[in-house]
Amino acid sequence: MAQDKAAVRKILDKVKAEGRASLTAPEGKLVCDAYGIPVPKEGVAATAAEAVSLAAGMGFPVVLKIVSPDILHKTEAGGVLVGVKSAQDVEQGFATIMANARKYSASAKLQGVQVQQMLAGGQEVIVGAVTDPSFGKLVAFGLGGVLVEVLKDITFRLAPASREDALSMLDGIAAAEILKGVRGAEPVSREALANLIVGVSQLVSDFPEIAEMDLNPVFATRDGAIAADVRIVADWNPAPARHRPSEAEIVGAMNRIMKPDAVAVIGASAEDGKIGNSVMKNLINGGYQGKIYPINPSAAEIMGLKAYKSVKDIPGEVDVAVFAIPAKFVAQALVEVGEKKIPGAVLIPSGFAETGNVEGQQEIQEIGRKYNVRLMGPNIYGFYYTWKNLCATFCTSYDVKGHTALSSQSGGIGMAIIGFSRSAKMGVSAIVGLGNKSDLDEDDLLVFFEQDENTHIIAMHCEDLKDGRAFAEVAKRVSKKKPVVMLKAGRTSAGAKAASSHTGALAGNDKIYDDVLRQSGVIRAPGLRDMLDYARAIPLLATPKGENVVIITGAGGSGVLLSDACVDNGLKLMAMPADLDAAFRKFIPPFGAAGNPVDITGGEPPKTYQNTIRLGLEDPRIHALILGYWHTIITPPMVFAKLVVEVVEEMKAKGIQKPIVASLAGDVQVEEAAEYLYQHGIPAYAYSTEIPVAVLGAKYQWARGAGLI
Repeated sequence: MAQDKAAVRKILDKVKAEGRASLTAPEGKLVCDAYGIPVPKEGVAATAAEAVSLAAGMGFPVVLKIVSPDILHKTEAGGVLVGVKSAQDVEQGFATIMANARKYSASAKLQGVQVQQMLAGGQEVIVGAVTDPSFGKLVAFGLGGVLVEVLKDITFRLAPASREDALSMLDGIAAAEILKGVRGAEPVSREALANLIVGVSQLVSDFPEIAEMDLNPVFATRDGAIAADVRIVADWNPAPARHRPSEAEIVGAMNRIMKPDAVAVIGASAEDGKIGNSVMKNLINGGYQGKIYPINPSAAEIMGLKAYKSVKDIPGEVDVAVFAIPAKFVAQALVEVGEKKIPGAVLIPSGFAETGNVEGQQEIQEIGRKYNVRLMGPNIYGFYYTWKNLCATFCTSYDVKGHTALSSQSGGIGMAIIGFSRSAKMGVSAIVGLGNKSDLDEDDLLVFFEQDENTHIIAMHCEDLKDGRAFAEVAKRVSKKKPVVMLKAGRTSAGAKAASSHTGALAGNDKIYDDVLRQSGVIRAPGLRDMLDYARAIPLLATPKGENVVIITGAGGSGVLLSDACVDNGLKLMAMPADLDAAFRKFIPPFGAAGNPVDITGGEPPKTYQNTIRLGLEDPRIHALILGYWHTIITPPMVFAKLVVEVVEEMKAKGIQKPIVASLAGDVQVEEAAEYLYQHGIPAYAYSTEIPVAVLGAKYQWARGAGLI
């Protein structure tokens, strides 16, 4: 697609020089022409006679629109006439529009009337762009005209968008089927729409001062797509880019912070009930083998360790300093940390931006930048890194080593993470509190966990992303190697900022997060328990080799609910081939049901479960199994659990591994059976048909995003 950047620069410079924030429609057309974005034939008339001449040249009917840098919403001003069919009507329409505009705004500068070729037919869609405070430039697509305002059926991607991104947007709206042609309507040109999306996304990326852009409506037909109206809004003072170290610098600092050989505790205390006392106890009792340096100007020794008045008095190198002092003393102590060349500070104290002390937080940010000290927090519980037996926190200690890394922006959620991990006996590599995120953010953690050999899956709770674009760029890479799960709090918009474009008004915060996280390969968890269940189960599940899922159940009711859950989680129930159907029928009673779900009925002995599960694992056309167990006297819960493990181990010995999850319905004994299955690598859940299917769906989402199926 042709791109005349010089032409666009000339137009934008003129608009800026005139002190305007919005382009006129004719200026918008010239910008579109420069980037190969199709727009109708048009011209600007200063007089009624010129308008008639232009209309006659392009052919009736035409559209008339007021041209004024001071009137952005032309329809509200009575400045638009559609379907003008004759020279006489053009002459009269010119006078009407000019009069309406003067009435709407007596001070508005009127440059004339735009005469535009009227487009007929096609599906109305909107292509636009916005500037998000966290994600930067985003391109948008949805149904156009009135529908976009009523249905808000719109989807977003980071700009610049690739052709693949653009095509995914066409399929990413609820009304995607309309574009393919319904009830005899012709399908639209996907190629033309994709080109339009890519062109707009490249334009706003090349010119950061373009804050918002609307092509609405765009008339899409099977032959092409033309933007009937263009609206461009500029921001001549965009927010400065967030400082971000290089990834090599991030890895270097994070490795020393998360895997330190020496830790200083600023505010260490021998007094029970003090945060500095709890941190010291956790470090010592947690089994940390590195050096621990208590910092307390009033003590010579704390818990058998020599105390120092300042970190500057420590004779050797220190990798990280844990702060357990009131907020008002943090800045001075942080300067000393910087002068000691300690690369990381874990700021437990509260009393900063979360309480309105924005200046205090900005002060420590400036100190951190000046001395190249990375800041974790403030207002956090600290962090854990189990493979170093490190509990740099005042919370309860945790020592079950594993390969799941978790983080939270909230201390309360952090405690829930610790509690769940302990209850479920889930091994973790790290648990990190981020709090106010004055410096370290989720993208920094991703860069560290990507190269951390002890981390295989990353699960994060977050309320906002300070630099969503940096996170998305890193996540897109990391998620292809390790699953990334996010619980994004704040699903409802507390109120969007006033926007000059339709696209801007529709850019609800949560919709942007939803689309960009999906674009980046991140699995979004709908709730806290979901995030924790995904974190625990995804690593246990084998990676599926295809989309065919089969349900084997002992209860018809469970089969129906499990089937519903498959639809909700984007899983494809296999259409059962005739020979496989016949093979399953050999093992189930005549009144059972083959097909999919395979209903073996509740009165069957353990052998029936065993045979059907074995067949499901052996047949290469089946890629994943969902088991629905029903508690019976004939096959008690633990009998079921042990036979499932036996069959799975038997198949594993033959080199056959498939993702398999289980839903157990019954009396309290099913809890023990579910736990037994889990401890043997099979995610199983008592009393739920939704959770096991959701975790399988999350595994599938990751595998698809990573290009493994």
